[in-house]
Order: sequence, then structure tokens, then C-alpha cells
Amino acid sequence: SSRVLWTLAVTQFLSKQTFCCSNTMPPKTGKKTPAATKAPQEGEENVTVATKAPAARKAPSKKAPKKTAAAPAAGAGGEEKKKVTRKSKRIETYSSYLYKVLKQVHPETGISTRAMSIMNSFINDIFDRIASEAGKLARHAGSKTLSSREIQSAVRLILPGELAKHAVSEGTKAVTKYTSSS
Repeated sequence: SSRVLWTLAVTQFLSKQTFCCSNTMPPKTGKKTPAATKAPQEGEENVTVATKAPAARKAPSKKAPKKTAAAPAAGAGGEEKKKVTRKSKRIETYSSYLYKVLKQVHPETGISTRAMSIMNSFINDIFDRIASEAGKLARHAGSKTLSSREIQSAVRLILPGELAKHAVSEGTKAVTKYTSSS
């Protein structure tokens, strides 16, 4: 979608290299977070509140996944319990894409986990800034749709000078390539 295209465009102009990959979508997380409903009290209406996973739980590092016992099968009481493994929650990052671009620019250079985390935060921050500015521009124009024009204008407003020019050219190139392939 446009989020991935513009994120790749930002990554491309940072490296000043062309990033050619047919699979440019970040991995999907699977299930979406369900919305929890609060029971209405006297004089209140139904309220739907989005919930997040508990922050106190940490994923086990370098350990085997936890196994839980399922309910015993119907039959004799002496049968063994079936063990079920839990799937850990997937986290969406741009690390694989950043690594590919780094290897295109500097094949002999590596990157630490902390530096990758900083770059991932940087891309998410730039994406949020561009998306919010494009949303404001679309709202001002009376449109409910974000087009490439709003994204391009937001990039010109947020990024400074030469960086904005490179970003716009890389974004235009990415959109042209996408439209010509489909």
C-alpha cells in the first residue's frame, strides 16, 4: 500500500540507491486486537474500548515456547494429556528492508541491533509525521482520500531542502513503477 511505498521511498533517498524488490510489504501480524465492550451502567450507553496486550508480559528470550496442557480427551481417565504449543506474537519492523538497502549501498558493512532499532523508530516517526500532515492537507481540501499529491505535499513541508527533493523523486519513481506493473 502507500505506507510501504513512501516508507521505501524515504529509505531509498537516504541511501540514494534504487531498491528493487517485488515483495515490498512488511509481514502481517495475523490477528487484529479485539475490541472489548464495557457493560453499560445506569444512564450510560454501550462503549467500545480498544484493548492492548498487557505490557507486563515479556516474550521469553532464546527459550523454547511454553507448552500448556489441553483438556483430557473423553475416554479412560488414564490417557495422556495432549500438549499444545503457543505461538509468540509477531512484531512488525522494517529491519529486513533496511538491511537489504544497507547491503546495496555498503555490502561490507553490518548494523547492530540497537542501531537497527533506532532506524526503525526513525522510519515510524517520519511515517507518522508525513501521514498526519497529509491528513491535514486532505481535510483542508475537503477530501476523504489521501492521494499521492497530499503525500508529496506533506513530504515537501516536513523534510528540509535537498532531502525533500530526493524523497519526492524517489516516491514518484516508486509510484510510477507500481502503476506500470499492475
